[in-house]
Amino acid sequence: MHPRDVMHRARFHLKAAIVLVVAGLLLRFASAQEIKPFGQLLNISARLHTGTGDNVLICGFVVAGPDSKKIIVRALGPSLAAYGVSGALADPIVELHDHTGAIIASNNNWKDTQQSQVAAANLAPNDDRDSALVITLAPGAYTAIAHGVSGTSGVVLLEIYDIDQGANARLTNVSARGFVDLGDNLLIGGAILGGGNGGVNVVVTRALGPSLGSVGIPNAMQDPVLELHNQQGTLFNSNDNWKDGNRQAITDNGLAPSDDREAAIFAVLPPGAYTAIVVGKNDTTGVALVEFYNLR
Repeated sequence: MHPRDVMHRARFHLKAAIVLVVAGLLLRFASAQEIKPFGQLLNISARLHTGTGDNVLICGFVVAGPDSKKIIVRALGPSLAAYGVSGALADPIVELHDHTGAIIASNNNWKDTQQSQVAAANLAPNDDRDSALVITLAPGAYTAIAHGVSGTSGVVLLEIYDIDQGANARLTNVSARGFVDLGDNLLIGGAILGGGNGGVNVVVTRALGPSLGSVGIPNAMQDPVLELHNQQGTLFNSNDNWKDGNRQAITDNGLAPSDDREAAIFAVLPPGAYTAIVVGKNDTTGVALVEFYNLR
């Protein structure tokens, strides 16, 4: 299968799985001085075939600001089958870790612990075996991990919802890491960007692979390719080697990847839903990291 066909197929499944129905318009690239006040991340998600060991799906994020932030974290597996996703994880577990790596919350079946809180937010999963947890987090860095019960594997969707948008805090520096394979088993990251005060969002999206090996991650992807799509699935921008894109803007924001083969996209985006897809160049595989930075 041609890589473009692979990406199209994966993008179709992601849109069906997340069920994003958000309108928005594309804007040209611009400098920070030209734009209105920024919005915030309202929802972040990642979809991947999660395995075992180092090949589980990992999503990191930062709660920035003086206030705490109330969120819901979900790991969906069984309910994905209704949207045509094959090989869905039969029984996912979600864990939330703080910056030290300690587990601060976890859930297997969402009705077992916080059923009323999840339902009250209108975010109840469709299958009892899916996972969800509600938690209020102090400012800091956190990691959500989705894996299968008893070492099982399969496609899983890991989501983080901001359900306290009035708090003086926001979700930033979002990332997802996992083993990127072929076919439908690509690394797919999604984000819903808000439009506080009618503004737009300055975003840098990155796909890292080679530099992961320097921090001890085995089987790192050697040449990732990144695509950014809007909520209609239309390609907004793509990049193979980051220096071939908007090099100056990426560097000025302190987000230049350490390896020239890694990918990065600088964009000014209106409110809406966006999807980043990471695939290995020339059908290569390996562990990759996709990141969304919503800049101030």
